[in-house]
Amino acid sequence: MNNALRYTINKPDSSLSDFVYCYSSLQNLSNFTGGVIVPNGKIDLLFCKTADNRFQIVLMGLETKPKPMPKLNIETFFAVSFNPLALEYVFHESIAEFVDSGKEMPNDFWGFGIHDLDDFDAFCKKVSQKIKSLLSNIIDSKKLQLFELIFAADGEVNIKDLSKKVSWGERQINRYFNQQLGISLKTYCSILRFQASLHHIKDGKLSPQLNFTDQSHFIKEIKKLSGVSPKELFKNQNDRFLQFLVYHAK
Repeated sequence: MNNALRYTINKPDSSLSDFVYCYSSLQNLSNFTGGVIVPNGKIDLLFCKTADNRFQIVLMGLETKPKPMPKLNIETFFAVSFNPLALEYVFHESIAEFVDSGKEMPNDFWGFGIHDLDDFDAFCKKVSQKIKSLLSNIIDSKKLQLFELIFAADGEVNIKDLSKKVSWGERQINRYFNQQLGISLKTYCSILRFQASLHHIKDGKLSPQLNFTDQSHFIKEIKKLSGVSPKELFKNQNDRFLQFLVYHAK
């Protein structure tokens, strides 16, 4: 039997792409020890099955620093990675109080159970239908445009420019981020820039390819969000960085 870590990813259809980043599946996770989770700028809803066949659903807040993987005997999990707009228009709630943490959801949340982890494609279809049924009919065009600009630039944006382009005040934008996500726009954008740097580092490009002030600033920011220097991250000794292993370009 192959006990290697197995990772699968599905992208949502275009009608959900503003709210859902991807669906992912990780199997044989209990064999992966000593891993590190790094910030990815997404809100993850995790559907987990433990090695002793228990079921758990967890909604994670945004990560702002690296942390060791929880020492839980999880064999498999399917995850939905949401973009920030999903908080307001799918979940209809803030997750600001769960920065660098999360909350356990009821075991029957959204009508899911342990048997939904038997088939990843069927899971993706079911969760897509559920999200569509919850999605608000009217979406604020300013917010849609705001996130389109932020994502297109990999976080390399200026709040003054954003404010002008979307006709939304700077204070209002920052208030929205703090109220919904629990962090400022600046902090969120630094996470996106870090994520955009990963594929450069994975390719062995250990100098800044994005808009960092200089090499020192680049190293400082990568270390802040991964816990190690770009050189150490590139080596990925003992395959510690799970998101680095499964990273894919947008």
